[in-house]
Amino acid sequence: MEQTNEAAAARQVEITARGGQADIEIDGTRIDPSTVKAYSVSHLAGEQPDVLLHVTDRGDTQWSGMARVAVADVPDPGPAAAIFLEAIDPEGLERAVLARPDIGSEPYSLTQTMLTQLGEWARGL
Repeated sequence: MEQTNEAAAARQVEITARGGQADIEIDGTRIDPSTVKAYSVSHLAGEQPDVLLHVTDRGDTQWSGMARVAVADVPDPGPAAAIFLEAIDPEGLERAVLARPDIGSEPYSLTQTMLTQLGEWARGL
């Protein structure tokens, strides 16, 4: 059976946690505890487990090795916002805003209250 690139890149990681302290070894090599400020472990059935080390910037410690890196694009909120706003009943919005106790009398307070109401509706409040 052939190894996949992912399986070939897998490392043996051992974490021994006691209270607020943890000893971490990668392929039998102990990692200096001052170089890791946090870690997390996740594993989905049928996939390789992932260990995420959050490293500190202390000292001259050099990190080397292979890693899987994922870069996420922040979704454009425009299309979702447009769909949300198209579904708003103008009469219902006006009624809801004028009935709010926090509507002010300062300039732009009606607009501010409408934006507050729309934000609450968007969050499901």
